[in-house]
Amino acid sequence: MLNLIQADLFKLRESKAILILLGITTICAAAMVMMAYLIPQGKIEASMTGIGFMFSDINMISILGGVIAAIFICGDFDNKTVHNAITSGGSRGAVIVSKAALLGAALAFILLPYVIVTGIALSSGFEFSMGSVAVGFLHLLTSEASTAFSAAETGKMLAVMLTLLIVYVAQLSICIPLAFVLRKPIFVVAIYYGFSILTAQLMKISDSSPVFDRIFSSTPYGGNYAFVTLDTGPGDMIQAITVSLIFMIVMLAVTYGIFRRSEIK
Repeated sequence: MLNLIQADLFKLRESKAILILLGITTICAAAMVMMAYLIPQGKIEASMTGIGFMFSDINMISILGGVIAAIFICGDFDNKTVHNAITSGGSRGAVIVSKAALLGAALAFILLPYVIVTGIALSSGFEFSMGSVAVGFLHLLTSEASTAFSAAETGKMLAVMLTLLIVYVAQLSICIPLAFVLRKPIFVVAIYYGFSILTAQLMKISDSSPVFDRIFSSTPYGGNYAFVTLDTGPGDMIQAITVSLIFMIVMLAVTYGIFRRSEIK
């Protein structure tokens, strides 16, 4: 298993596709911060928040996350990398874990620009706001703008950002069984993007239904897991991480249950 993970991480380092995706998120992260800075100053209309949201981390990861799964999982079925790994003695469970590790590392890598620009923006002391559309790092930027950070708060900010990264990776882990079953990039990208829109609508239902809210909160899509800030308590962050890890394990188990009986031609 370790050899498979090392081979996949090496492929990630050598991939030009991941550099292109990183370039896209870097440009979008800079655009997001710029719009969040200009809107409170009245230099652009507040109605532009919808466009600003298009550059945000939650929107970009909903699209590019599926693309990564399509490239590095579906693509390995097309070029027979998965077949070769299994015929060479690798177990199907090891293949699934290595692809999950590859997906998690790739997602964290393309989200780095959002981590960096959010940290730089918050340290500037300027005001940033994107209103009610703010989620994830954009919500963190909107909520903590103009905050004077002490050393302790800087440490907690890093914990908040790490929690957000884990929540995002957990949300995208549903692409693993999708990619292993469908093996067609276009289907994985389209289904996950549609699913991300659906979960946004389900959050509105959870606001009016306590029972549904408890159920939805047992997944990384519910609760306030994408809205963690410095005001979020350690217990709530631990809950967000725990729910995310359990969800990822469930997705790996589902993938194994499907893939162990599938035919490899």
